[in-house]
Amino acid sequence: MNDPEIKNESWERNVLENLASASLREQRRARGWGIFFKSLTFLYLFILLFVALGWVGDGKVRLNDKHTALVDLRGIIMADSVSSADKINASLQSAFQDKNTKGVILRINSPGGSPVQSGYINDEIRRLRAKYPEIPLYAVISDICASGGYYVAAAADKIFVDKASLVGSIGVLMDGFGFTGTLEKLGVERRLLTAGENKGFLDPFTPLDPAQKAHASTLLREIHEQFIRVVQEGRGDRLKDAPEIFSGIVWTGQRSIDLGLADEIGSAEYVAREVIKAEAVVDFSPSEGLADLFTKRFGQVIANVLADSGWLIR
Repeated sequence: MNDPEIKNESWERNVLENLASASLREQRRARGWGIFFKSLTFLYLFILLFVALGWVGDGKVRLNDKHTALVDLRGIIMADSVSSADKINASLQSAFQDKNTKGVILRINSPGGSPVQSGYINDEIRRLRAKYPEIPLYAVISDICASGGYYVAAAADKIFVDKASLVGSIGVLMDGFGFTGTLEKLGVERRLLTAGENKGFLDPFTPLDPAQKAHASTLLREIHEQFIRVVQEGRGDRLKDAPEIFSGIVWTGQRSIDLGLADEIGSAEYVAREVIKAEAVVDFSPSEGLADLFTKRFGQVIANVLADSGWLIR
């Protein structure tokens, strides 16, 4: 093989190597740009999703703006719920501690729940109102505010309702079932062993004991009297002299105003705009967790889209 042939092969090899290197560089560059544009696309889609879900504000509320603080109390008031005393009280504390809070709205939609949890919230509202006397707290009732829900509302400066809201149920109950006849028909023998004559208190498989029934009635009466005192202290002379107020019955929002259980007709938006005079609302409500919140809001978005498209019948 002569020298020109060797030089020719070397030249061809160099050309091929340069072409391969250029091709690899181009592929890497294309892959880099592809990742960049895909990232931008995903970011854009996430922004659109957050806007659709209502997680991006409209920019109206600034850090230095005076605002109305909103705390939602919804569902049954119990220790392990989103409306437990721990969660509601923490939200109320944050709302009052915010230096730009002009007033607080506690929006209630609850059938009641634990008298202990309700009592904790009532006590905390009274403490915060005394600590921050310049910040009013108004209860706004939507669909229902009964039993423990009203126990909480009674601590507010004013209570606003819709004319069709259900308000009241100032009473206490203890319910259960009796299966003694059922067990007898099935041929089942109940074997209950206790240390202490009342340890099987109101056992559903044992005939109701008159002494235990009387004791249960005493417990209910004492808790009912506590409930009445809380309402009387909270509402003061606004309450009308009507014995049926504490009978455990519920009233419409309009009737509750007549009885002094509520003060005025008004929504949360109305109270923020016309009463507190701070139309911008900042939500301090207890969070439900990201997964639950995403599922609920995403479901609402899909339902709205289907409704707009004519796929849902309302």
